[in-house]
Amino acid sequence: MADPLKMSASELGEAFENNLIDPVEALEAFFDAIQKNTLTDRIYVEVTKARAVGEAEDARKRQKFNARTGPLDGVPVSWKDLFDVAGHQTNAGSDLLKGRIPKNDCAILKLASINGLVTLGKTHMSELAFSGLGLNPITQTPPCVNDLGAVAGGSSSGAAASVAFGLAPAAIGSDTGGSVRIPAAWNDLVGLKTTVGRVSMEGVVPLCRSFDTVGPIVKTVDDAALLFSVLTGNKPVDLKSKPFEGGRLAILKGTALNDLQQKPALAFEESVKALSKFGFKIEEIEVAEVESALALSSLVPTEAYAEWRDEIEASPELMYEKILQRFLGGRDVLASDYLKATSDLEVFKRMYVNKVSEFDAVILPTCPILPPNLERLKSDNGYYVSQNLMALRNTRIANLLGICALTIPTNHPSCGVSIMALPNMEEKLLRIGRAAELAIRK
Repeated sequence: MADPLKMSASELGEAFENNLIDPVEALEAFFDAIQKNTLTDRIYVEVTKARAVGEAEDARKRQKFNARTGPLDGVPVSWKDLFDVAGHQTNAGSDLLKGRIPKNDCAILKLASINGLVTLGKTHMSELAFSGLGLNPITQTPPCVNDLGAVAGGSSSGAAASVAFGLAPAAIGSDTGGSVRIPAAWNDLVGLKTTVGRVSMEGVVPLCRSFDTVGPIVKTVDDAALLFSVLTGNKPVDLKSKPFEGGRLAILKGTALNDLQQKPALAFEESVKALSKFGFKIEEIEVAEVESALALSSLVPTEAYAEWRDEIEASPELMYEKILQRFLGGRDVLASDYLKATSDLEVFKRMYVNKVSEFDAVILPTCPILPPNLERLKSDNGYYVSQNLMALRNTRIANLLGICALTIPTNHPSCGVSIMALPNMEEKLLRIGRAAELAIRK
């Protein structure tokens, strides 16, 4: 049997389709890897073994009778611990929610089950999803695959680690300010941030409903396209018969290119050259509204505090101090300031779309920094604050502007390139991403 641990989700699904691998045997291979890996407790909150076995056995039956429900039928997937899984604690990385056991699966887990995906387990995350670093002293801090002494990126830290360490073929995370793309980039994976409202948030523990989105963390753009189709209940995006050739890309000048560490800067420079050589026409542009949107720093903390005010004020001692302070940053914002900021942001969104609509996509370094050191983050508050802000700086652009974005790996460890498309243009984004993947990862 070919090794399922080394396959992408789409490759594993294809192996099932061709009867090369048995879904139950594949699941057992992942169980074995999870059991043997000394880092498992830092990655998985829980392995949902009984449920996974039942779902894999059902997938085996469908395989036997040529009745598979889709290209990912039988593929195991890990779930960030803010997605409700019936009968299993869903705490969103916080003791504020300790003992919370939902009665029903979240809406997208129901879709995943209909499509035959196997629920492998639940993964650790930043507390209440409010950090781009992935540090969580309250529960566990997953490691980065390229540096065991560094954080994995947040807030979907365990989701990315589960795939990067070969403990899941694919993972589902959430992204409010970069929480899919940062850990994907730092662990050399593909991460898709969807447009707000494109994927159901029903049964997902919220952080900031105006910006919360769901997306996959996977090994390839093909995987991202297949999982996007599952999460939205649509037909898979056709990446093979409709390849994206040529096209115009814009490099976003300004803040997104400032203060890059050496390796992310080099990775982006080489990627731009590769994309140009592949046939993309690339030019630099400045969009003042991006800088204006980034200046609206109070929006997420204000809404996040409003969401969790009662729980936080009742038991602040249960929270990690640095996360608590981020929430409290929204406590004293005037309602008039918040409403003015939301109104201004809508104007910036429209102006951005007007200025970039002539391009097929906009590109930028996913993250300006490499994964920070875990121990220093715990002991040095200034380092924590600065690294968290820098980690989220570039990814926040897509969230604030309400657009979709994809990060793909480069040839440099923990350095990703982000591709941003207009709202609800995920299908086009994925086709561009597939072409960029071919161009860059040679």
